Amino acid sequence: MDQRILIIGRSPSVILDAADILRNKGFRADATNQFDEVLTEYDATDFDVVLFGGMVPADTKRQLRDEISKVNDHVTFVQGLAGIAGLIAAQVEGIGSTADGVAYENRTVQLTLKEPAEVVVEAFWGTSFTPPEPKSASMRVIETRFDAGEHVIPLPDEIPTVASFVTVSVGSAVYAFTVGPMPEAVTRLVPTGGRRSPLPPVQAVSTHS
Repeated sequence: MDQRILIIGRSPSVILDAADILRNKGFRADATNQFDEVLTEYDATDFDVVLFGGMVPADTKRQLRDEISKVNDHVTFVQGLAGIAGLIAAQVEGIGSTADGVAYENRTVQLTLKEPAEVVVEAFWGTSFTPPEPKSASMRVIETRFDAGEHVIPLPDEIPTVASFVTVSVGSAVYAFTVGPMPEAVTRLVPTGGRRSPLPPVQAVSTHS
């Protein structure tokens, strides 16, 4: 595996940890929170995947998507679901996976397997949203081999109903679903055009692997 990944986000620990997870899985992954330097610090023609964190302003994402797309016609852009390193890595791993036979609804993972498969279900949720370093927790819900057929996996009550997510691995395919949305108090922190950011400054991060 030699896919080139760039994670563009705000929290230094989250984006660095996500890049480390991906590198350990064989990806060529880097991370930066220097939004204005992406096009000068990196070769935009080299990216296979660019993932944006939730605190990247919409106008910045739009500009970077436009400029990178001009020189790179094979790149895939992904919107990160939350500032949780393991979840971000799972989203990248899941690119190209089609949700055939895998669904999530009402705190239940639903599987329809055409053949036996190794299945791992993992939950992630935010525990603190204080910028610039959000905190999170995770739980391995199940890890087992299922026979072909239909299977229902309920999520434990410990998984909260806000800022929570679940990933489902079926063989080599990976899927990510939102269990509970991010709190409005968090989404309001995203900087928008013409409004000064309420977020504190962060340590500059730009890795080059």
